[in-house]
Amino acid sequence: MTTFDTLTYAKKLQEAGFTEQQAEAQAEALRAVVEENLATKLDLKEMEGRLLHEIELVRRDVKEMETRLQQEIELLRRDVEISLKEMKTRITLRLGGLVVAGVTVLGAMIGVVIARIQV
Repeated sequence: MTTFDTLTYAKKLQEAGFTEQQAEAQAEALRAVVEENLATKLDLKEMEGRLLHEIELVRRDVKEMETRLQQEIELLRRDVEISLKEMKTRITLRLGGLVVAGVTVLGAMIGVVIARIQV
């Protein structure tokens, strides 16, 4: 709590021409303003402690979020890897089917050509 010397302040006001009653009222009003609005070293120290605690909580939250994001990225990477393998397998099977069909058609065409030549 800030200390405000109301007696000294009131005496200075009286020396400047204020009545004793005016000086005391002015000193008391100023004391109330000072005590309500000025922060003490203890107030600042407490605020610093609360701020440091809040900063630590935010750091922890950011670290947890970073960990969760890394896990999500890893899961997505695995999903993409699996999807790519599945697509590669499907493409290989389709190409194999096309090759078999092509060879079959080619064999049939050669058979037709040979049959016409023999006729």
